[in-house]
Amino acid sequence: MLQARTYMGGTCPPESTLVKRMLRRLLPKSMRKEGVVIPVVRLNGTIMAGGSPLRPSLNLATCAGLLEKAFGMKDAPAVAISINSPGGSPVQSRLIYQRIRDLAVEKNKRVLVFVEDVAASGGYMIAIAGDEIIVDPSSIVGSIGVVSASFGFQDLIAKLGVERRVHTAGQNKAVLDPFKPERPEDVERLKALQLEVHETFIDMVKTRRGAKLADDPDLFTGLFWAGKRGVALGLADALGDLRGTLKARFGADTRLRVITPPKGLLGRRFGLLGAQDAGLAGSFAAAAGAGLIEAAEEQALWARYRL
Repeated sequence: MLQARTYMGGTCPPESTLVKRMLRRLLPKSMRKEGVVIPVVRLNGTIMAGGSPLRPSLNLATCAGLLEKAFGMKDAPAVAISINSPGGSPVQSRLIYQRIRDLAVEKNKRVLVFVEDVAASGGYMIAIAGDEIIVDPSSIVGSIGVVSASFGFQDLIAKLGVERRVHTAGQNKAVLDPFKPERPEDVERLKALQLEVHETFIDMVKTRRGAKLADDPDLFTGLFWAGKRGVALGLADALGDLRGTLKARFGADTRLRVITPPKGLLGRRFGLLGAQDAGLAGSFAAAAGAGLIEAAEEQALWARYRL
């Protein structure tokens, strides 16, 4: 009887299995008996333009190649997208959402979104690109709102004896300067801008989720909920996990193929990069120095949704 052998810290399949795999590869594709293969794209992290080697971020540039590759698998009946993001840039969130929807229509693929820990704010905006949203009972979803955060340093620089000198052409060019006291008219202008972005977000959710949404006054207030409540509110469709759901949907022999960024110069040359490879040409030293405040803001985003 053939036994599995242990090697390099893992287990080698029995020789009969290896032989079968080799023979299957030699057969024409039409004669192979294989299960359905579902591409999986993982979208993880805060959503913002740019990024660095020390702080990779999620944006259209870092995931476009992965999405193109996943939707380009002709025989796949669907594309699975796993999301774990507390949000970030509304522009990048919408760009990713739109790219997913464009590819779904172009390639005639069904999109199944699986929420891991968090799909909140911009993360949820991306999630509604799915034809179905599947969550864990303890996933966090929602936070359909807009937030703008900054710091005020005017008292600090006064204590340090630092004088702020700003010269502008245009009376509103330096609004909301963190080194000056806030002006009520600047705050009102910012809130009006937030309301515009919020309305865009609300319209997207209503368009994609439609009659599934519950009639709840808190739905668009920025509140967020655990997965089970999210399903009841219509923010998600079902409870489940990625592997179990796909195998139940497409058969026990369904195989998952995680789409990863290409390695080497060729992949970088054509921009087919994933979030983990973003900004490799940047300076590590510069990222360490200039990104401290951004890193703190990123941690604050995640901290809102940690239980």
